[in-house]
Amino acid sequence: MKNGKQKEKISTKDNNERWSLRTSVSNRSDHQTSAGFSLVELIVSSAIMLVVIIGALALYSRSNQISVDQEQYAELQHDVRSAMYLITRDVRMAGAGLPVEFAYYAFQGFNNEDQEAEVTPDRLIVFGNMDNSLSLKIHQYQGSSATVSVYDGSFEQYPYSEEYYQNRVVLILPNPASDCRQGVVRQITHITWSTGGTNEAFNMSPGLAPGINPPGGLTADTDCDPNDYDNGLIISPNNKEIWLDVTGSYGLTHFPGLTAGEKGYVGEPGILYETIDGLHLPLAQNIENLQFEYNGDLDDDGHLDGFKPWDDTWTADQIALIRQIRIIIVGRTPNRFTSVSGKVPANVHNYRRPAVSDSTGSTTDDYHRRFVLETTANVRNLSLNIYNLGER
Repeated sequence: MKNGKQKEKISTKDNNERWSLRTSVSNRSDHQTSAGFSLVELIVSSAIMLVVIIGALALYSRSNQISVDQEQYAELQHDVRSAMYLITRDVRMAGAGLPVEFAYYAFQGFNNEDQEAEVTPDRLIVFGNMDNSLSLKIHQYQGSSATVSVYDGSFEQYPYSEEYYQNRVVLILPNPASDCRQGVVRQITHITWSTGGTNEAFNMSPGLAPGINPPGGLTADTDCDPNDYDNGLIISPNNKEIWLDVTGSYGLTHFPGLTAGEKGYVGEPGILYETIDGLHLPLAQNIENLQFEYNGDLDDDGHLDGFKPWDDTWTADQIALIRQIRIIIVGRTPNRFTSVSGKVPANVHNYRRPAVSDSTGSTTDDYHRRFVLETTANVRNLSLNIYNLGER
C-alpha cells in the first residue's frame, strides 16, 4: 500500500511537470508568434523603403545633372577667357615696329563673313606683333634679284646665328620719305657677309613668301621702284589671323590646299583659331560667335567716333587713326543643360544665342548655356618702335 501510494505520487508529479513543460513551450510559441511581422506590415514597410530609395536616387540624379552642367559651363568659361587673353595681347601689339607712315598695315578687319551658316562671324588680321626683334635699315634693294644689302655692322646688332635667318619671313618696307607705300613680304634663304662685318646682305627666295597675306594687300612688289626701298626697313613681323570656323569646313575653302589634321587645323565646328604665318593654332572650342568693333577719330575732328563694325569704305588714312578694338566672344556649351525645367522663363534669354554687335541673335531657346565675354584693347604699340631705334 505504501509503495502504491508512492508510485501514485510520483506519477502525479511527473504529470504536473509534463503539463508545466507543455504550457511553457506553448507560451513561448505564442510569444514568438506575436513578436513577428505580418504580411501587411512587410508590404507597407517595403513600400516606404522603396519611396525613400527612389527619392534618394532622384536627388542624386538631380545633383549629378547640375554638377555635369556646371562643369561644362566652367570649362566653357575657361576656354573663352583664355582665348580672349591671347587675342587681346596680340591686338595691343598690332603695328609694333612699323613706322607711322605704314600704320595702315597694322590690322585689317572683315565684317560678318558668310560661312553658309546661321552665324556670320568677324575676322581680323593683325600685323607687326614681333616675337623676334629684327629691324635693320636697307642699304640697297636689288628688286627682282631678291637681294637686300644692309649697312656694315648690321648683323652685329643682334646676337643671332646664321641659322636664325634661314627660312625666316621678313617684311621689306620702302623709305618713308618716298612716295611708295607698298611693302614686300619675302622669305630669307641665307645671309652673306665678309670678314669684319662688311658687305652684309640678305638673300631671298624667288617670289613672295608663301601663305602670307598681311593687311593692306602686301602681295606684290611691282608698284614701286627698287630705289624706293633704299634706306627703308627690313623687319621680322608676325602675321596673325584671328577667325572662327562655324561650319568645320571654312578653313578648307579659306586656305587653299588645307586639309583637316594638317598645320593645326582640326576641321570641327566651333573652333576659334589664330593663324600665324600659315600655322593654325586652335585657341578655344565651343565658340558660337566672334565680333570686332573699332574706335578712332576717323573724321579727324579731335574726338573719338565710337565703336563701329569694320567698314570696307574706310580709307588707308582712316584705318591708321583707329586706336581701340572691341572684342566680343560668345561661347556655347556643347550639350543642353539637363537640369533645366521644361519651360524657360519669358524674357530671360539664358538659353538662346544673343545678338552682339551687328550680328543677329536667335528667337528661340535651345537650352544650351551661353557665356559672353567682351573687352576693349587699346592698340598701344601702333606706330611705335619698340626697339628704341629713334624711329616712329
